[in-house]
Amino acid sequence: MHSTNLLLEEPIRMASILEPSKTSFFPAMTKIVGTLGPKSRSVDTISTCLKAGMSVARFDFSWGDAAYHQETLENLKLAIKATKKLCAVMLDTVGPELQVVNKKETPISLEENGTVVLTPHQGQEASSSLLPINFSGLAKAVTPGATIFVGQYLFTGSETTSVWLEVSEVKGDDVVCIIKNTATLAGSLFTLHCSQIHIDLPTLSDHDKDVIRKWGAPNKIDFISLSYTRHAEDVREAREFLSKLGDLSQTQIFAKIENVEGLNHFDEILAEADGIILSRGNLGIDLPPEKVFLFQKSALHKCNMAGKPAVVTRVVDSMTDNLRPTRAEATDVANAVLDGSDAILLGAETLRGLYPVETITTVGRICAEAEKVFNQDLYYKRTVKYVGEPMTHLESIASSAVRAAIKVKASVIICFTSSGRAARLIAKYRPSMPVLSVVIPRLKTNQLKWSFTGAFEARQSLIVRGLFPMLADPRHPAESTNATNESVLKVALDHGKASGVIKSHDRVVVCQKVGDSSVVKIIELDD
Repeated sequence: MHSTNLLLEEPIRMASILEPSKTSFFPAMTKIVGTLGPKSRSVDTISTCLKAGMSVARFDFSWGDAAYHQETLENLKLAIKATKKLCAVMLDTVGPELQVVNKKETPISLEENGTVVLTPHQGQEASSSLLPINFSGLAKAVTPGATIFVGQYLFTGSETTSVWLEVSEVKGDDVVCIIKNTATLAGSLFTLHCSQIHIDLPTLSDHDKDVIRKWGAPNKIDFISLSYTRHAEDVREAREFLSKLGDLSQTQIFAKIENVEGLNHFDEILAEADGIILSRGNLGIDLPPEKVFLFQKSALHKCNMAGKPAVVTRVVDSMTDNLRPTRAEATDVANAVLDGSDAILLGAETLRGLYPVETITTVGRICAEAEKVFNQDLYYKRTVKYVGEPMTHLESIASSAVRAAIKVKASVIICFTSSGRAARLIAKYRPSMPVLSVVIPRLKTNQLKWSFTGAFEARQSLIVRGLFPMLADPRHPAESTNATNESVLKVALDHGKASGVIKSHDRVVVCQKVGDSSVVKIIELDD
């Protein structure tokens, strides 16, 4: 195991823990992804979520149609305009998700030690003795003794809303199961998860492709969350599909690791994907409970060293119905930050939870507190050692900018970038101060019309820990004369002052290109 990223300076004055935290323009360096749904889709609620710290809005297509999600997206655009808070959009695919269909939506009661049959014949009605599923190959995939979980919105851990089944026998296409706990399944759709069983279905289904083509492309979505990623080839196939949709050629693919199959191919998947989502709901079922923490720490470390964003899910499930998280959940959020997570993804908590805004606020506060005791010095040294020598030119500039900022106690790092790569490399070294990423738009043409790049790059940094983007005036190219760079710098400094990040006499580290050279400079502000 790697040494802890927790910094505790001795002697610790316990009373200091009770001192109120200072408010900041940025609620936390760690980003928050919020899933928008029935309880969080009005303009007012989304506006409050943005102010509370949500920087990425997730649209889950495992439920709801395109028209419903389009209406939510239009509300998001209005909220962004009203709050002047930038927000990225993530489309979550359904993938090879197995589902139980309950057409009548009547609650289904299952009793411990009873039996229930899983059948692929979807024309039959769901009942306490029969559950129709959307997959005809289950009988071939499982054997007696296999474990199957069924629940709504995945598995909350509550033994009254999700059920644990054990396969007793296979009869033709049907699977007969013994019920291991008493539960009531309510709603029209339940997710079914087979522990450590290969499901022979494509990762990007025809339904997913249709949604991406008809909803994702017109809306120029920033991220695809590729559910149930099991192999690097899954990511390559998704990227090839996106490349054929002109507007989505820049869309980033985040591989969602949900089972042991994805875990076994993690290194190859990480090399291919733009980022990783650790879907701990399903992983917590596929892995023995005592192994979940080990996978989280190892996976986050690998993502950090690769400089790719890592997102952790399922942290405050209880806040779906409660105003406060449990003690274990609060500690879990902090540990995710200390382990190196870039972002926390909230699912049911904001989708259908009673307290979406309070959940975002609470998670943001916990993240901010954990960041204060994150051992940046140890992390920096470990990252430099891992990268080794000789470093690439850009990596050397990024690490030097962070080291300089720490040495002079800079209040902020300002990075000029066109692709966003330089800013992401700076963030890789986890500076203790915010990184203002000034994205300089570039002019491009498809032979028919001219357009500016930059909006994608700015929004895509909203999932990276510590990165805060602003889009510069396109009349100021990234590689230009000193005079125009100075004018863009003034705009960035004014933005920092207005947001309260930069004050008089503060030191600021600036990373920019001047001609063919990359320059790191330190400036001290006047009154």
